[in-house]
Amino acid sequence: MTKIIHILIAAIVQGIPLLFGATGEIITEKSGNLNLGIPGIMYVGGISGIVGGYLYERATDTPNGFLLVLIPLLSSLLGSLLMSLIYSFLTITLRANQNVTGLALTTFGIGVGNFFGGSLLSMFGETGSIALKETGKAFRTTLPFAYSLGPVGELFFSYGFLAYTAIIIAVVAGIIFNKTRVGLNLKSVGENPATADAAGINVTKYKYFATCIGGMIAGLGGLYWVMDYTDGAWTNNGFGDRGWLAIAIVIFAIWRPRLAIPSAFLFGGLYILSVFIPGLTSWMKEAINMLPYLVTIIVLCTVSARKKRENLPPASLGLSYFREER
Repeated sequence: MTKIIHILIAAIVQGIPLLFGATGEIITEKSGNLNLGIPGIMYVGGISGIVGGYLYERATDTPNGFLLVLIPLLSSLLGSLLMSLIYSFLTITLRANQNVTGLALTTFGIGVGNFFGGSLLSMFGETGSIALKETGKAFRTTLPFAYSLGPVGELFFSYGFLAYTAIIIAVVAGIIFNKTRVGLNLKSVGENPATADAAGINVTKYKYFATCIGGMIAGLGGLYWVMDYTDGAWTNNGFGDRGWLAIAIVIFAIWRPRLAIPSAFLFGGLYILSVFIPGLTSWMKEAINMLPYLVTIIVLCTVSARKKRENLPPASLGLSYFREER
């Protein structure tokens, strides 16, 4: 039982950054924008939080617990917003190819993260690797009664606030899509922007709004990883391919934020499953690590074969909108 609890906890911890990224990408794709730059945005969200936290810790000898959280959080959101605005300007205003722009943004974001992660200390005459222990401790603060409830408390209440924030955002996003005028307008923009435009909906505004909000949410996944999981430490390329897994979850969850919650935890569990299975050879570990992508392909094939409209991506996904062609 103890081992099962530890596996479930590890799956949740691994799944939280995936949930941030998947929720952000779902919001973006609902507007018709396919942002393959999410992995790069998550890197920038993480390193922006590191930079903000480092500058604050360096500026004071007695850091305030509230500011230890607020400054990296705002820094992460700002960095992610800037990346999202770059993508939005290129694909919405200039109508650049969304696939190419997204891939370029990912390459750029990873490069930015690795550059500042590897050179931030040297810019201030210091050596070593970045380790924001005080900031990481603030982000990892759990509910005071978590461990007094035994296995139940450890499984459900032993995480930092960002873990619960990811779940809340996914639930709220689902409600907005299905219960509010803003959500319905956004979905109409993703399905048929010409019709939405004719109905008086500002297509450009909704696309910018969804892409930027989605990017900022995805950036929090990077912040969670470096502040909560790695305890305020940065390692170049340490985030791995989790950004691509987040995009895969969008397909697995059939573009529904609330389905992204169990999907993210499932993918998180599959991602680290090989660690808990003794005696595996290297090829067996790689085969297990491939499971999330294999499952996504199976789901995509199944959904496409059934052709149910509610389970398919937005009709205008990845297509630029030219108003003069309306």
